[in-house]
Amino acid sequence: MSAPNAALREATETSAPLARTARLAALARENFHFIWRSLRRLGVSQGAVDDAAQQVFEVASRRLGEIEPGRERAFLFKSAILVAAEATRKAATQRARDGGDAVDELDTGLPNPEEATDWLRRRMLLDRVLAALPVDLRVVFVLFELEELSMVEIARLLDLPPGTVASRLRRAREAFHGEARRCRSLPSPDGDPK
Repeated sequence: MSAPNAALREATETSAPLARTARLAALARENFHFIWRSLRRLGVSQGAVDDAAQQVFEVASRRLGEIEPGRERAFLFKSAILVAAEATRKAATQRARDGGDAVDELDTGLPNPEEATDWLRRRMLLDRVLAALPVDLRVVFVLFELEELSMVEIARLLDLPPGTVASRLRRAREAFHGEARRCRSLPSPDGDPK
């Protein structure tokens, strides 16, 4: 092999890992917080969400060559849906094995116990209501209502027709409000009315 060809091959071999690393770093920098929030809102517990987010980016690292440029966020979000489903399934299995529900530890940073308790109750209500929604409805609801993405962005992200997104959002809102009413009517664990 001639010297110029060997130099070109060596430059290509050393620049490919650098480009891969740069692309992964950009993916994490641009999407980590979105993926973390999405996982949490898809039912991953507070204590497991960091590990779940890492799993999403590990999947992206392994399959980086398959991710179309411009579709990175969609790939990450679809991976997050699968990771969240697996994490919530494992958590439910663990709770069943342990014989009860574990309350997530929360670092609320609120100044007094009453506010912290109120915030925790509202968060638990939100988690309960979101968990009751079917996954296809929950995903659209979370992206629109909590992440504040437009329906066009959601359609593009999930690779769905805009009409399907609108229909799922309407049904998700109805289900959300119905489930919230139902949960509010239940007695609280300490026996006090809500």
